[in-house]
Amino acid sequence: MVEQNQPGLTDTHHDLAVAGLKFKKKKETMGDSCDSVSIDIEMIPFGGKECFVETSKGRISVYVCGDQEKPALITYPDVALNYMSCFQGLFFCPDAASLLLQNFCIYHIDAPGHELGAPVMSAEVPLLTVDDLADQVAEVLDFFGVKKVICLGVTAGAYILTLFAMKHKERVLGLILVSPLCKSPSWTEWFCNKVTLNLMYYYGMCGVLKEFLLHRYFSKEVRCGNQGVESDIVQACRRLLDERQSTNIMRFLQAIHERHDLTERLKNLQCKALIFVGENSPFHSEAIHMSAKMDKRTNALVEVQACGSLVTEEQPQAMVNSIEFFLMGYGFYRQIQVPTPTFSTMTNLLSSPSLCISHELLSPESLGLKLKPIKTRVSVEV
Repeated sequence: MVEQNQPGLTDTHHDLAVAGLKFKKKKETMGDSCDSVSIDIEMIPFGGKECFVETSKGRISVYVCGDQEKPALITYPDVALNYMSCFQGLFFCPDAASLLLQNFCIYHIDAPGHELGAPVMSAEVPLLTVDDLADQVAEVLDFFGVKKVICLGVTAGAYILTLFAMKHKERVLGLILVSPLCKSPSWTEWFCNKVTLNLMYYYGMCGVLKEFLLHRYFSKEVRCGNQGVESDIVQACRRLLDERQSTNIMRFLQAIHERHDLTERLKNLQCKALIFVGENSPFHSEAIHMSAKMDKRTNALVEVQACGSLVTEEQPQAMVNSIEFFLMGYGFYRQIQVPTPTFSTMTNLLSSPSLCISHELLSPESLGLKLKPIKTRVSVEV
């Protein structure tokens, strides 16, 4: 059973209202200068439709963007975030949009009770485990008739999609993981989770809790800024957290807090994996551990400098080239509009690296050089 959208919204153009936010494009400097989109939105036209799919584990929100005849890419956000607050920076990046939206139908899966306007989940609804959440992803794909997917997940969402790939090897073509989790919580994470859960239980989405979550998502440079002022992206996230139901967040965080260690099963993954992690992420060491334990022939680790866990929002442009090279292995390419040739335009086109990518640039060694300010770790067996 599926319920589409909200009353009065069309299937093809769902305008999402987010309180007190405006859209603007801002140039920020982090290491090397690059254009990044700072999203501070009031009304964003996000072409697509929101569906509520009834699964055996409960109702779940799925936002579908694109032609469902195209190959499928599914996303899963981190704790307390939904697809808008977790992936909008990446999908608003023009290069990423031309690559992802033109090649795939995107299925944005939110954790239960994390969608915009979600009501408080009843205490009578059973708590879900990480295995339940992974099985729920499979039921969503069954509903839409999707057989095989590429997965994009952030931190807790990356864990759920990795577990899904382990349980349903035949359905996952590739994993794109951002600051992923794979081990049981460390003592530090265990303590932070316990504090967060207690704060939510007694005080709801209070100021201290928001600081805990913002520390989880963003680097100090973005949270504090050059003059001690929060960046627009952090202010926007802070306001979005005000809209979350703390009870619903507790349920997802409790499942992640009780997760099991996936380390021993990582080598059995049959798909390729591309792992991003910010060098200032609290989960930096876990991403390196995960990459080291996976098959060295099928995974690459990209460390993004001066960045926290939420690379999709903090430095989305740094992800584009790596994702583009990764998807080339599946036959997906960014569509580039070539102008009508003239003498002057031909000179520019022939010298354009986006139109003529040499084979040498696809090697792991060159990949690291092309993706400044990031470091790429790829193990190659001779």
